[in-house]
Amino acid sequence: MSHFNFENELNSVLRMDAPISKGPTMRWQKRMDNQQDCNNANISVNSSLNASTTTTTSKTPMKNLNRSMNNPNPKTPSAGSGGKTPKSGGKTKTPGKAPKTPSGGDRFIPSRSSSQYDLGHFKIMNSNTEDPELLSPSQKEFQKVMSENLNGTDVGAGKVLSYQTKAPTAPAGFQNHLRVVYSKTPASTAKKTTRNIPQVPERILDAPDILDDYYLNLLDWSVNNQLAVCLGGSVYLWNAASGDINQLCQMETADEYIGAVAWIKEGNYLAVGTSNGEVQLWDVTATKRLRNMSGHSARVGSLSWNSYILSSGSRSGAIHHHDVRVPNHHISTLQGHNQEVCGLKWAQDGKFLASGGNDNLLNIWGAQPGGFITDNQPLYTFSQHQAAVKALAWCPWQSGLLASGGGTADRHIRFWNCNTGTCLQSVDTKSQVCALQWSKDYKELISSHGFALNQLTIWKYPVMSKVAELTGHTARVLHMAMSPDGSTVVSAGADETLRLWKCFQVDELKKKVQSTSTKDTKSKLSMTSIR
Repeated sequence: MSHFNFENELNSVLRMDAPISKGPTMRWQKRMDNQQDCNNANISVNSSLNASTTTTTSKTPMKNLNRSMNNPNPKTPSAGSGGKTPKSGGKTKTPGKAPKTPSGGDRFIPSRSSSQYDLGHFKIMNSNTEDPELLSPSQKEFQKVMSENLNGTDVGAGKVLSYQTKAPTAPAGFQNHLRVVYSKTPASTAKKTTRNIPQVPERILDAPDILDDYYLNLLDWSVNNQLAVCLGGSVYLWNAASGDINQLCQMETADEYIGAVAWIKEGNYLAVGTSNGEVQLWDVTATKRLRNMSGHSARVGSLSWNSYILSSGSRSGAIHHHDVRVPNHHISTLQGHNQEVCGLKWAQDGKFLASGGNDNLLNIWGAQPGGFITDNQPLYTFSQHQAAVKALAWCPWQSGLLASGGGTADRHIRFWNCNTGTCLQSVDTKSQVCALQWSKDYKELISSHGFALNQLTIWKYPVMSKVAELTGHTARVLHMAMSPDGSTVVSAGADETLRLWKCFQVDELKKKVQSTSTKDTKSKLSMTSIR
């Protein structure tokens, strides 16, 4: 009979569509059997616990234990899952870990693996570098570009520990219940708009034979848009509108030279100071010398007009006042300096005359009505400067405010209230101050420098922060003058060049708005006065 049993088994094996009656149990059947055994075990445990709970007299609640026993180990799938293991993306996921969501669950912890150790080492090794506050805007920009090229990032703005992974964004409509604790007023993101200041000159003119002398004043710009330049023993006039150049005068001998020029307020007459102590008055329209006023014992290096009164400063330290209307032109002499007078400026309202000398003194003279100064004693004498005071400029929009600059040993720009005789503030420019000019449309002033920067600097008043630095001169920038519209500054350097900088140009739209508002205000005032 055994051979019949063998044949039956062989036939059943060869029959492919018939179920296999013998063999190992299938994997899914094992899983189902295990799951069924676990459920039976849980049912038996729960029934025994419930029975013990009803019979015990203990006051300790068993709710937490029942919850823990009703919810088995998270690693074991529950019976409600239908006997299927939860899957995520084809891989088994541990149900015990909650997803990181912004609305609840775990907080966001950024990755700290992006620590810039090279940057930290560089900052430690270069901690003794120059103070960045002392650097000019151009030097700061140069360091930033070099840092980006060499290190791949701006070292000054870089951080040793940076968070490159951003936190996940919250879903729409999400409300953070901790916003009162952790929220703060965001900083303003509005960018500070500044006007465009050209860093290159609009035009460059040759100035051959211009004297490299700090104590002279060889440049002035008239209201008729004519620029007077002293080149050795000659005076040339350049018409800024047409570009024409004409020679006004020339000294008789090669040893003589021009030391100063100054336009009268109306712009039709030019005063010329010479090396032989004379002051000449020229009619530029007729190209004719009107008069020659003598009296100084040494060269004349500074000139300034106050209506029809012409003041001249000499190397002897004397200041002469000339009334150009009368034959006896010499009115008075001021003896406030014992060395050369290199700076001389009348205030716009004619109340004060400022004089600076090579004796490091700055004198303020008070004028009587009509522009006469009869008192030989200065109203104020300031001795804070430690070098010659040549650069002088009266503020056009604040009466009595004077800016003065010192030479190489001083290097300071100082501001004076001449109504009270006090020094308002001073700033160290790190360079010789040769000339100063106030802007007519902005609360700024520009200074020209000699040793060792040889540049022009625009300052914001009264904070005295640098607005821009204009470079290009290769030697001392000894003289400056401003155009009649106040938009252009011309600088004359010892490198024998004249450079025109359009650094105070006003936006035409803003200018129209300001002029319109001014007209409206005037019309309202006139209507009010009529009523």
